Amino acid sequence: MKITDIQTYPVWAGHRNFLFVTVETDEGIYGLGESGLTGRELAVMGALEHFKALLVGQNPMRIEHLWQTLSRGGFFPHDRILGSALAAVDIALWDIKGKALGLPVYDLFGGKVRDSVVCYCHLSGGHGTDLDLLVEDARAKVAEGWKFLRWGLPNDGELLHPNLAIRQTVEQFEAVREAVGPDIELCFDVHTRLTPPEAVTLCNAVRPYRPYFIEDPLRSESQQAFRMLRSRTDVPLAAGEQFCSKWDFREMIDGDLIDYARVDLCIAAGLSEGRKIAGWCEGHYIDMAVHNPLGPVATAACLHFNLSVSNMAVQEQPRQPGTVLTDVITNQPLWEDGSILAPTAPGLGIELNREAAAAHPFRMQELPHLRRTDGSFTNW
Repeated sequence: MKITDIQTYPVWAGHRNFLFVTVETDEGIYGLGESGLTGRELAVMGALEHFKALLVGQNPMRIEHLWQTLSRGGFFPHDRILGSALAAVDIALWDIKGKALGLPVYDLFGGKVRDSVVCYCHLSGGHGTDLDLLVEDARAKVAEGWKFLRWGLPNDGELLHPNLAIRQTVEQFEAVREAVGPDIELCFDVHTRLTPPEAVTLCNAVRPYRPYFIEDPLRSESQQAFRMLRSRTDVPLAAGEQFCSKWDFREMIDGDLIDYARVDLCIAAGLSEGRKIAGWCEGHYIDMAVHNPLGPVATAACLHFNLSVSNMAVQEQPRQPGTVLTDVITNQPLWEDGSILAPTAPGLGIELNREAAAAHPFRMQELPHLRRTDGSFTNW
């Protein structure tokens, strides 16, 4: 079997773009992957054009060899753009191998260690300030069967008022915890918006409401800052969604600076790299909470990953699978009572309808930008 082509499918889903990628072979088997660099899809497509020359004619079953070639073959180690392109290819290669061997991808990783994968959803309002909307949706999601809920640090339109946002967050935690009771897990995403002193204040203020974790309390560029935060709060911390390789995670893992690794399989170079990170984390009792605000292909990849790693905690799942782009990605996995069930079909278990993908053309879209009251830029 030989690789014959790499094709890209940037698809508009009504609220954002998803970038699906296929690896084609001369035996008619294709693999399906997804890139995770939201808002920079065209840059990833350019990287994939460079990758074609390295992939066409190669044996798709040599996944690790191809991974090393793509990661290191341009002399400069892969970054987030190349890592996202590599991730899509790597996921597609595992899909090919599973289809060729007639096995689900999780069986290629040693088989299932669990029968289903528990997930957390995104609450309506997201990073908003409407407390009633947040509480109402929390109750509704619990009624649907979700066991984990997620929302984020509130902003006022394009403005972030850190001290006000912290006070609002405490009010939100109190109201949501009262509404859903003690058995529902609450995940909170700061989205890298706070300074270290602000993050310390927030973490300690919400501690009485028992957050499952506080995600990305600080910017990711300096992992050393997490050392300070770790020493000043005992609230569980989660980070890693902006990292593109195991090397990015090194200080976080070796320093035991996080409790949950937020690996994005569609940025951090795919299933191959994700499993290496998971093994490293296991040695430090760090659990995996994969970052997955993406499309149906990413959901399937995360599902197979989480079915096969022992140190899995929870999978991010903004909404139930089978509710987005069902005409483009068919045979999406089943969701039941807060968890996604293990598929049985070979490979990832999903298929791409290319004609339907063409009916959802790419739209140029920029992510939101935030500023503080003095006009300075701050992270969204």
